[in-house]
Amino acid sequence: MTNWKSRWAIVVRLAKASLLVAVASVGLAAAQVSTPSQAMALERQGKLAEAAEAWRGVIKANPKDAGALASLGIVLSKQEQYSDAVTAYRKALALNPKLPGVQLNLGLAEFKQGHFEQAISPLHAALVADPHNLQASSLLGLSYYGARKFAEASKYLEAPAKADPANAQLQDVLAQSCLLAKKYSCALDEFQEILRGNPDSAPAHMLSGEALDGLGRTPDAIAEFQAAAKVSPNQPNLHFGLGYLYWKSHQYDDAKREFERELANDPANALSVAYLGDIAMKLEKPDEALDLLRKAVAMKNDIRIAYVDLGAILMQQKHDEEAIAALQRAVDLDPSEPDAHYRLGRIYQSMGRSEQSQKEFAKVRELHEKADQSLASKMSTAPSVPQ
Repeated sequence: MTNWKSRWAIVVRLAKASLLVAVASVGLAAAQVSTPSQAMALERQGKLAEAAEAWRGVIKANPKDAGALASLGIVLSKQEQYSDAVTAYRKALALNPKLPGVQLNLGLAEFKQGHFEQAISPLHAALVADPHNLQASSLLGLSYYGARKFAEASKYLEAPAKADPANAQLQDVLAQSCLLAKKYSCALDEFQEILRGNPDSAPAHMLSGEALDGLGRTPDAIAEFQAAAKVSPNQPNLHFGLGYLYWKSHQYDDAKREFERELANDPANALSVAYLGDIAMKLEKPDEALDLLRKAVAMKNDIRIAYVDLGAILMQQKHDEEAIAALQRAVDLDPSEPDAHYRLGRIYQSMGRSEQSQKEFAKVRELHEKADQSLASKMSTAPSVPQ
């Protein structure tokens, strides 16, 4: 009996102790309830992790405090915790869509993660709210650029670029946007402005050449590439670009020389191999052309001209099924170009496959010749988006 009473007394003492601990914990939690002023003070002191926890305490006490959620997003962004910041900003906007500055901050947090498509909507909303906000305009333009919507990018980058002419990176992205949007006059103006500041810039000479070629001024484009070659003869893609311009001008000996120079600098340049194959075909050297074209598609399997040429040569050699496969690959790469459809129609016609032949010839009639033989369409690659 005594043993039982003794054990009960121990249990009671433990229960009382637990109750005291629980009461103490409640009292401590109550003492640690955060306020916005405490959170802001921690942020000013650079104690960002503590500030974030303080804002979370404020939000826990009042889950509908949109301002606290927005402030949490700012602190998280300062710690480069952009994904969590986006969540906080979106919750804040769900509670108060007109909260000042949050759309811009949300767009910036998405942009910093490389989520360019997701950044566009909030940045557009920020610019609508403040049409003169150059930061919003710049970020929106860069987001469109990152999303490969180059016409829109050039539209929104123009004002920030004019306001900050010393920002060479922004000027270059605007110029590239114009070029890739086929706004060649705009591109030429921008690249010429870059060259005025740095006349020995081989990339600017090359890009000016691309813009000039897009305007139909191929001889002037050749002169720009020649100027780039004098400044920096080993510049990547320079000799391919110059070779392509000669190729367009039917100057095949000069083109061949430049493609070979490109390969001397970069043996992995599959486009140069493909165009050497095309030149060999045009010069009626089918065996040499086949070797080069097959080498090109083995190096890079999306070079359309190589498949079109392979189909043409194989068709002449009566290797119909191989020719069909090559031409079908060309169609897959760009179904809007009529030449592969036309050659397929001829092969099917020669094989007595009239229904398929008529279908391909009908496709040729439907298509409008795009005739986009500009250098920019062959070699321009967008530079990375400045962060």
